[in-house]
Amino acid sequence: MSDREEMLVIPHRQLSPEALSGLIEEFVTRDGTDSGYTKGSISENVAMVVRQLDAGQALIVYDNRTQTCNIKPSDTVPGHDRRQVRPGPSGKEES
Repeated sequence: MSDREEMLVIPHRQLSPEALSGLIEEFVTRDGTDSGYTKGSISENVAMVVRQLDAGQALIVYDNRTQTCNIKPSDTVPGHDRRQVRPGPSGKEES
């Protein structure tokens, strides 16, 4: 199985608001990782991640091998091209 098959990009707009919020909150408060989201409050960090997801700078990725979900910079996801990000119905970018 290739890296591309093992990683599935989940469009963040397809998640319910509750699921997206929970995933992002878990990500920004995760122990033992250097997510870079440690200087602001949880709500500030969540808002920052939402902006990055909306801009296509970050992606939600499901790893089939570990059966875990993570948020990664889009330029680190194999096979993803930021040029594929296009405006969604709200006028914001979506992939």
